[in-house]
Amino acid sequence: MLYFSKFRILLISIFTFIFVLLTLSNFTKFDDNFFDKKINLGLDLQGGSYLLLEIDNKPVILKNLQNTILTLRKYLKEEKISFKNLSVENNDTIEFEVKSNDEEKIKNLFESKESEINPYYPQYKSHQFDLNFIENKFKLTFSKYGLIEIKNSSQNQALEIVRRRIDEVGTNEPNILKRGNDRILVELPGLDDPMRIKNLLGKTANLSFRFITSNSEETFGTDKLSFEDGSEEVIVSKRIILSGDNLLDAQPRMDTQTNETIVSFTLDRVGAKRFGKATSEGIGKRLAIVLDGKIISAPVVRDAILGGNGQISGGFTFQSATDLALLLRSGALPAPLNIIEERTVGPDLGQDSINSGIFALIIGFALVIVFMIIKYKYFGFIANITLILNLFLLVGILTLFEATLTLPGIAGIILTVGMAVDANVLIFERIKEEIRNEKNQILAFDSGYIKSRTAVIDANITTLIAAIILFVMGSGPIKGFSVTLGVGIFTTLFSVYFIARLLTSLHVKKNKHKENLI
Repeated sequence: MLYFSKFRILLISIFTFIFVLLTLSNFTKFDDNFFDKKINLGLDLQGGSYLLLEIDNKPVILKNLQNTILTLRKYLKEEKISFKNLSVENNDTIEFEVKSNDEEKIKNLFESKESEINPYYPQYKSHQFDLNFIENKFKLTFSKYGLIEIKNSSQNQALEIVRRRIDEVGTNEPNILKRGNDRILVELPGLDDPMRIKNLLGKTANLSFRFITSNSEETFGTDKLSFEDGSEEVIVSKRIILSGDNLLDAQPRMDTQTNETIVSFTLDRVGAKRFGKATSEGIGKRLAIVLDGKIISAPVVRDAILGGNGQISGGFTFQSATDLALLLRSGALPAPLNIIEERTVGPDLGQDSINSGIFALIIGFALVIVFMIIKYKYFGFIANITLILNLFLLVGILTLFEATLTLPGIAGIILTVGMAVDANVLIFERIKEEIRNEKNQILAFDSGYIKSRTAVIDANITTLIAAIILFVMGSGPIKGFSVTLGVGIFTTLFSVYFIARLLTSLHVKKNKHKENLI
């Protein structure tokens, strides 16, 4: 029935008013935190930086092979299989030799689905390693699906660490997505100078503490490393006293005694114990703090450091100390990242997109308003008021969730305008048919709304299904379009069956004795 109780009218009014205020919060400032929200503009609207990063998985593959050698050596000994020349060749193959009477046993161990040393992936129907027997040697290489597992794992780790680093910098609404199984897309709206982000993402941030030896030449168990500033080269022990995995926190500080910027760090319980023992035994020695193969500081150990706290000095500026602390807090990347594509979108180009989208929306809106008034007169006016409120509801909901609006998102809003009008046209045409068969105006209008409901809801459900598919299968701008389209469907149904119907009922009840209301 075309009847709305006072309580129902109040609820509709309050609901609409709240979202109108949320929409207006994009243009004005409210003291209330709930209404002090704004829609964030995407990279294509406000400008910013676009980076496509590629993960170099070669070090990860080599590390996995080296770990496999340790496991394989222990496993073969347990199985009492004699072997020799077990090593990694060409950074991608494990080679070893066994006695001829053990060859079949090795094949069975590696090719069995229950193999402990060569895991089987049921989803791929493949083992982790491919086993080949060439010239009296067994050769192990990662299978196609073994490499996929490694790449997926390193990509997931890298994605999380990239997100941590970018979040620490405080960029507004970054978009960080997977691309394939070895690439990461980073979009940073509003960031005009990407140099600092590039420097942060370009560092693996592998931290280690190692003692400098008294040797003058590099020998087995030592490495020759240079200082970050290139001032000197020293011989450093390969034995790692402490790694970045033991860090709980790192912060930039100002040393009050030397008036120098430093990075203070806090270790976990295991790290504090190891660090305390190493510094107790190494008093008088230089302790090299190595980051990504370069020495950033090498202080002399004066006293044992037992509290689990320490500091790194090295002629830092406050910015470089802040960035180093950020890298240490976020953790080391599993593999180096290379920037293979970089784009900077200027805000002027984004503003042009906004202006074009708004202009298209105004033109489409104006044409719809004129058509509805000419076609349906007063009810066309009601439909137009509903259309405006529908836009306020849509933008208000996006504002509530502080969504990121992109150019395809504006296209979704424009499409919502057409869909909202389409629902009103279906209802009004159905009312005209009911008036021909029903003399009572109120019953005719009520029947028109009820009998057109199925067609309107079915049309919107099919569009909603398409929007859901676009959201699930699509990415980036496609998702932005699907979100605004999906939200627009719900606001359209609300505005048509609550707001428009309320305004229609008020007018029909007041003029129920007039003929040709529509």
